[in-house]
Amino acid sequence: MSLLFFSSTITTAIATLPKQQELDRISALPGQPPVTFSQFSGYVTVNEQHGRALFYWLTEATSFPEKKPLVLWLNGGPGASSVAFGASEEIGPFRINSTGSSLYLNEYSWNREANLLFLESPAGVGFSYTNTSSNLKDHGDKRTAEDALVFLIRWMSRFPQYKHREFYIAGESYAGHYIPQLAEKIVEYNKALLQPAFNFKGFIVGNPVFDKYYDNIGVITYYWTHSMISDRSYQNILNKCNFKEVNQSSVCYGAQSYAEGYELGFIDKYSIYTTPCVTSINDTWFPPRLRNTLLHPTVSGYDPCTRNYAEKYYNLPEVQKAMHANVTGILHNWIAYSADINHNWTDSEFSMLPTYKKLFAADLRIWVFSGDTDSVVPAISTRLALNHLNLTVKTKWYPWYADDQVGGWTEVYNQLTFATVRGAGHEVPLFQPKRAFILFKSFLAGKELPHS
Repeated sequence: MSLLFFSSTITTAIATLPKQQELDRISALPGQPPVTFSQFSGYVTVNEQHGRALFYWLTEATSFPEKKPLVLWLNGGPGASSVAFGASEEIGPFRINSTGSSLYLNEYSWNREANLLFLESPAGVGFSYTNTSSNLKDHGDKRTAEDALVFLIRWMSRFPQYKHREFYIAGESYAGHYIPQLAEKIVEYNKALLQPAFNFKGFIVGNPVFDKYYDNIGVITYYWTHSMISDRSYQNILNKCNFKEVNQSSVCYGAQSYAEGYELGFIDKYSIYTTPCVTSINDTWFPPRLRNTLLHPTVSGYDPCTRNYAEKYYNLPEVQKAMHANVTGILHNWIAYSADINHNWTDSEFSMLPTYKKLFAADLRIWVFSGDTDSVVPAISTRLALNHLNLTVKTKWYPWYADDQVGGWTEVYNQLTFATVRGAGHEVPLFQPKRAFILFKSFLAGKELPHS
């Protein structure tokens, strides 16, 4: 994008009436417990020609919001809603009850430490929309980053009190692409101005999609080292698949399909030791002896069906009205995850390693973390990728602690910090909320994770 384009963008954004911020205020959500913090939500148009508008939800800090940093949260997919996942079952202030009609407080909400800005991106995800149907068939990394930058420029004009606030980005999974790509755009944009537009300090990303070769090798290795597949399948996949290629052969797909279809069994690959969610015995095949367990999950502190509650709650007309959402009157139900967007992704960087190398020169605080029970983007994949960044060790590998228990393991480099979270799946704050909260606090403070 040209500097001329962004100059025009700023002019347009400044023209936005300050009252738009107040129009976006949420007085209260249906079924919400009393809170002391302010909430805002609504749309920011990022492309007038195509009618693309992104939906946001800001939950300000529980105390002294004017002194706390701003953190943008992005879920991945591509196609995953930040409202459904990040806000409602991970780091946001509220959780949704199983009835899908009311909320309760999240004890370890990250808005205890920061103002949280949840963005549904790209257009077509969650409540975000486009008036150009072809946009739903040609999504990709490049446009997603460009639209996110335009969103931030225009959102900051609507909320000028955040313009010079310390600003961080956080997220997980395919946000392993979104976040460093947006970070690169922000750094370039700041450099092009006489005075930086963003007080951008860094980012933290969990179980990130990093590099297609190392990600794929890591998944197969994780399966094997956790006794999820046979020795025969492990060797068969390694022999028949060339993960340095974008497209795999039919024999490779066949080897992977056999291992995942016949050897893994009915598990949640995003959290291999917890019970999957099944809402109906017709949802999928599983042994009859497990039916009662799966239909009535009882894992302490974790409910695998939370996504279903979100899809009930955010489809309630009174909820959408309170959030100033669905203003175009979509004809389909709001969904937490759009498979169509995922299947129609047209450009995806093979590796984020070159982008990380560029960002190291920008003197950003960068943290990468991994829940160690995730087999979809496992810690081993991330470690393989990081090993090819030629990082300089600052603090050697050590266990970090939470409540006198090992919370995970970490190693600090001059360029970034890597940490695992013990007992956490793909959505780390969902499975280990307190450990994730300690991780986040340490990140914001720029301090190493607790040694004891």
